[in-house]
Amino acid sequence: MGVGRTLRRRLGRGAGAGAFAGAAGMPVAARAAEGAAAGLHAHNAIGFAVLIGLTIFATILSLLYLRERSRWAQRERVLVTELAELRGAHDRAELLLGSEPQVVVTWSGRDDPVIEGDVALAGEEGRVPAPRRVLAFGAWLTPADAAALEAALDSLRGRGERFRRTVRTLHGRTVEAQGQAVGGRALLRLRELTGERQELVELRATLEEARHGLSALAALLDAIPQPVWRRTRDGRLAWANAAYVTAAEAGDLDRALADGAELLDRAARKEAERRRAQGHNASLRVSAVVAGARRTLDVTEVAVDTGSVGIAVDVSELESLRADLQRQMDANVRTLDQLPTAVAIFDAKQQLIFHNAAYRQLWDLDPAFLDGRPLDGEILDALRNARKLPEQADFRTWKTGVLAAYRAAEAQETWWHLPDGRTLRVLADPNPQGGLTYLFDDVSERVHLESRYNVLMRVQSETLDTLREPVAVFGSDGRLKFANRAFAQVWRIGPEMLAAQPHIDQVIAVCRTLSPTEEPWTEIRGAVTGLVDVRQGVACRLALKDGTVLDCAAEPLPDGATLLTHIDVTASVNVERALTEKNEALERTTRLRDEFVHHVSYELRSPLTNIIGFTELLGDETVGALNPRQREYADHIMRSSAALLVIINDILDLASIDAGSMELTREVVDVQATIGAAVRGIGDRLAEADIGLDLDVPPDIGSFVADGKRIRQILFNLLSNAVGFSTPGQQVRVSARKTDDAIVFQVVDQGRGMPPEVMARVFDRFESHTLGTRHRGVGLGLSIVRSFVELHGGHIDIASAPGTGTRVTCTFPVGDGESHLAAAE
Repeated sequence: MGVGRTLRRRLGRGAGAGAFAGAAGMPVAARAAEGAAAGLHAHNAIGFAVLIGLTIFATILSLLYLRERSRWAQRERVLVTELAELRGAHDRAELLLGSEPQVVVTWSGRDDPVIEGDVALAGEEGRVPAPRRVLAFGAWLTPADAAALEAALDSLRGRGERFRRTVRTLHGRTVEAQGQAVGGRALLRLRELTGERQELVELRATLEEARHGLSALAALLDAIPQPVWRRTRDGRLAWANAAYVTAAEAGDLDRALADGAELLDRAARKEAERRRAQGHNASLRVSAVVAGARRTLDVTEVAVDTGSVGIAVDVSELESLRADLQRQMDANVRTLDQLPTAVAIFDAKQQLIFHNAAYRQLWDLDPAFLDGRPLDGEILDALRNARKLPEQADFRTWKTGVLAAYRAAEAQETWWHLPDGRTLRVLADPNPQGGLTYLFDDVSERVHLESRYNVLMRVQSETLDTLREPVAVFGSDGRLKFANRAFAQVWRIGPEMLAAQPHIDQVIAVCRTLSPTEEPWTEIRGAVTGLVDVRQGVACRLALKDGTVLDCAAEPLPDGATLLTHIDVTASVNVERALTEKNEALERTTRLRDEFVHHVSYELRSPLTNIIGFTELLGDETVGALNPRQREYADHIMRSSAALLVIINDILDLASIDAGSMELTREVVDVQATIGAAVRGIGDRLAEADIGLDLDVPPDIGSFVADGKRIRQILFNLLSNAVGFSTPGQQVRVSARKTDDAIVFQVVDQGRGMPPEVMARVFDRFESHTLGTRHRGVGLGLSIVRSFVELHGGHIDIASAPGTGTRVTCTFPVGDGESHLAAAE
């Protein structure tokens, strides 16, 4: 319409102008003719104007159409692009949903739930269940987790409370359940945990278990009667058990920590600290006041990463028992030295530890020779050379038979007919602690002269009567023929009863009032009155009501009688019992120490691994750029964390070796590749320190069967030490040689070398000597190297001197590699 109005205005202006021109310049007639012609022209002009207007209108309309068409085409392209992006987002969402085993369930109002994802999560292995089975939690989750998930889902749908928890399936898999409200809908996401998330859940469970274990360990330490404590690095008391608090009379633990209550005096603490600083075992025996009483304690204090831990064992009673035993032994020695019977006592190593004067007189041996503690066999050889022993066709066999008494469980009696005409009754009585006690009785006159028989019997009776050990003889009729004073005193038998020669049953009836155990007396009665073709001796142990313990031996005599002897072993039994209890306590303490080191090392390694990982992220600048100072700090953290991780791993290896749980993974190890791997690990340090490396390895050296990882660790530690103790410009030489039965690795440096006092402790743990170099360490490298070499059945040698460098040689046994590998598998 706007275009039409424009055309009309233009036409109007043209007609007026023409009329004005005609009126001004023409006559009337002419004007009439001209008027008709003008009307025709006006009609043509109007048509032409209309045509022009329509053309312009069509042109403008075409331009508008083209413009709108371009806009709609652009809009269509935008919509197509948005549609493609939406389709891509939809595909990515489906890809994300299907990238791992998970199921998404949504509820909208009261409509049925929509289940999407991998419903095989709720099924068995190899079977795809129906989608609705996902919501039947009791069918594929453990009962406790199914009930908890049902309750959480009800709270989500009813009150919109979001939740996240991990549940366990009936087949042992771990599933993460996450619920939340989104856009007025309830959404449940079930995703199976794998990889790092699964490891994180397991690590959390392990951490919780370790916490419970540490709590149980603390409760156990708090329950034992021995004082146990832990100190910080500056020597302050950090923790103590209840026994320590009681011993130090501190009242409670908080007060003991606040006041720094000490059980040991300053000198004992200084001595323990000095031994730890020198790398020695901080075990010492001290005297301390425990709960107001003076006691003797065996104190063991060892260094740990956070300071030191210690335990004190009360050995006061043990020391008293040892003193009593020593006094009793001294009294026995003095008594035996007064006996006319030749007595010689040998220990478990068959060395002479005691002989009385009668023994020296019997054999007429050099006192200096006897005082030198000769072996029993050496004495027999000396007597044979002096022609004082019975003549034997096979002396070696006879000597072996005599020395066999050390392995016998009972006393052995033999008769020796000497070349000078004497006859000796030799009694070899095994000692409870090992060894033998010889009693040499010269019975020549009894054998050769019947007239002196009664005299000899009286001599023997007097001899037995003077012994401190109870001795009794029962005749073949079962009646008591002889009992020494010690026997009568021990069993409280009066002289009237002894004079009446009571039967064995009467004697047992009296003795059982003091030792009521029936079984030993039954054996003794059988040894005295038993009717058997071959009579054998009986040995048993009797326990009296007053705590006395006697070792009883019933030996058959040639005339049908039975010799009953008792040895008071009360002191030795008490000492044995005390030693056994102490040994068990020490073993428990050792186990607690190993478990403590093991748990603490693992607890340190987990956060340290996190520190290393986050430091690597900072160093890679994936989370943002670092300035030079921050990058330097990150490098320091990385190097320190790596060094600490190596120390922790070394401690774990040593703990595994000490516990006997270290097992080698044997495989065929290529020598060239193994040395190359170790050299690559130390390459940066070689370049940084300007140290040259000389490899002397034959190309055809081949392989051998060993634990490849441990062999690389051995070579790496040796190379690290060699580089650490070398100066710039020097050279480190690595060589390997293989023989038929061994392979030898050798690492040689040209450093400062080591003095003899350092060489003596170079393989000790936590022995670190810088020797004036920049090399630093905790002193575990060579100790681990030696342990690994010995686990392989090999040995390590080290040669060094100041100014000549150091040469370390590791020798490993080899053989048929395939057969060794097959045997190991």
